[in-house]
Amino acid sequence: MLTNERMVLVLDGASAFEPVDVSTALYVDYLAAAIQANLEEEHDVDLRTVVADAIRDTASRLGLHPGNSPSSTISLLRARESHIDLLCLGDSAIYYGADSDEVNMLTDARLSKLGIPEHKAYRERVAAGHGYDSRHRELLAALQREQRKRRNRAGGYWIAEADPDAALHAVVKTFPRKEISWAVLATDGAYSPMLHLGLANWARLAHGSEAELGNVLDICVAWEKRDDPNGRALPRAKVSDDKALAAVVL
Repeated sequence: MLTNERMVLVLDGASAFEPVDVSTALYVDYLAAAIQANLEEEHDVDLRTVVADAIRDTASRLGLHPGNSPSSTISLLRARESHIDLLCLGDSAIYYGADSDEVNMLTDARLSKLGIPEHKAYRERVAAGHGYDSRHRELLAALQREQRKRRNRAGGYWIAEADPDAALHAVVKTFPRKEISWAVLATDGAYSPMLHLGLANWARLAHGSEAELGNVLDICVAWEKRDDPNGRALPRAKVSDDKALAAVVL
């Protein structure tokens, strides 16, 4: 997560069940720094161009090739003088609204809509109580192989990896500043249990302190590990995924 007075950036690197060129953590660090640097140089350029240039720079610096690189979701908010820009690439989400009670969400759900059989199979096994056994890990590895075949191509899904053109397919929105007064950027590892546990009061969380946001995430982690360690109540790929929340008041 990176923030300054003009932008909030949340990246969520995907766990790799098969070898990739560099570690996911290293990839995310380079990509985040490149996005921030590009935004500082170009205040009004299209966010898709900002992210595309950052992916290109990261792939070049780390010697990455499409198909063998780590990948990451991106959720990005940029505040300009008269407008607010939002971008999502992958299944992290941005919840946002004005002073009314209406809550809106921006996310990229293309990956979940691919209909890959292993995706349904692992979730059904977890829901049936089989837990995170060797067969579960086999299904996840097979799922990632199938996802890679569809990564960053028409009819598949788009994600930050080594192909800068993926950024041109990001989900974006721009609003006049008066139409949005708060936002919360959340990774799927955060918002999924929050929604399940009824903790997703996004407008209130946007105005919450760092301690309050941390407490919400701690509650989710404790519930996952203590009350649902096998994933039966909330089927998911692993016991507890990485969690991040960024609250923004405009």
